[in-house]
Amino acid sequence: MLWSMCFFNYADRQAVFSVFPLLQREMKLSTVELGLLGSAFAWFYGLGAPIAGLIVDRVRRKTAILGGLYAWSAICIATALSWNFRSLLFFRAAEGCGETFYYPAAVSLISDYHGKATRSRALGFLVTSVYVGTIGGGFFAGLIGQRYGWRLSFVVFGGLGIVLGALLHRSLVEPQRGYAELQDAGLAEQPALRKASVRESFKLILKSPTALLLMATFVCANFGAVVLLAWMPTYLYQRFGMSLAMAGLNATLFAQIASMVGATAGGWLADLLVKRTKRGRLMVQALGVLSCAPFVLLCGMTHSTTWLLVALAGWGLFKGLYDSNIFAAPFDVVPPEARGTMAGLMNCVGWLGGGGTAPIVVGLIAAKSSIGFAIAATSVVYCAAGLMLIVAMLFVNRDADAMQLEMQRRHGVPDLSNTAAS
Repeated sequence: MLWSMCFFNYADRQAVFSVFPLLQREMKLSTVELGLLGSAFAWFYGLGAPIAGLIVDRVRRKTAILGGLYAWSAICIATALSWNFRSLLFFRAAEGCGETFYYPAAVSLISDYHGKATRSRALGFLVTSVYVGTIGGGFFAGLIGQRYGWRLSFVVFGGLGIVLGALLHRSLVEPQRGYAELQDAGLAEQPALRKASVRESFKLILKSPTALLLMATFVCANFGAVVLLAWMPTYLYQRFGMSLAMAGLNATLFAQIASMVGATAGGWLADLLVKRTKRGRLMVQALGVLSCAPFVLLCGMTHSTTWLLVALAGWGLFKGLYDSNIFAAPFDVVPPEARGTMAGLMNCVGWLGGGGTAPIVVGLIAAKSSIGFAIAATSVVYCAAGLMLIVAMLFVNRDADAMQLEMQRRHGVPDLSNTAAS
């Protein structure tokens, strides 16, 4: 159920990028204004994320998830009413506010169904919906746009999201908060963990160097991901002469299918490695981002369609390795009662610092040089992400042990790692 909701979460946000050329023609938009459309979503998504995370840790997550789905779907439909750049910018920003509740609530909920042994695989499976939604949003928005105009694609995606919410309203089940950790300790019948205050939530996160470094890494990784999503359709349309539909499809299909393989493999590999070392999830993520760099460089430099598609597939594959552990890794050092807040902060810094700057930065560089050069330069950002993950490995053992001690202190839960191992 969460997978299907996430599909529309990403299909809705991706749709606008595939109709950039139509918007540019109808509203006479510059490349910088097109970049602002991507950045506006990311800025408001990021600004709302910490508030959303705090709320998620204090209300029923089912309510937050379904409420967000109805809100962003209605805004997606309303986007079709845009008549100029300002109105379009307003609806893109509003959709960012609506979508910001989904991920903190969804990953927090899943972390209560899956403990350390299966958490990466579960969250890796969830993230495959991101790729399928991106493919669907990219292709069908371009297809509908070139045949019926760009407005209809927003009506279709938004309407289907509202129908999905109505169908799943009674089916989504809220687990006990902290259930996975309590089950690992043989205490699944214990009352739910008590809620943390706002101050306690931030303290639990900010005192962990691993959590802080993972947030900084997400800024870099999200910058690269948004460059791929926002500018690749236009890049293919301009440099390789593809139609809107084919540009939207090729910009997403190869990279996202490869990412599905990478996320599945990354989840499995991380769950296997974490049994041997607490650095396991970070090792998989570091492998992913460092391996992305050469493929990103190739994407921006090549003039061969064949090599471009190879580069997109390689970029997507290793991006999937990283993505499968975006939230599983910090959940190893952040206790259950603060995981919604952690996910909210991750999205805040990731989308404001990375996703929010990527479209406009690439637009500015493209205006002075080319989109291809701007894409190639993104490889440096991936190298920075890999370096921060290597540094985080120095702290993760200490921070994971500190989380166990914190749960003992706050809730009387015994050493979960030793209990699970025995």
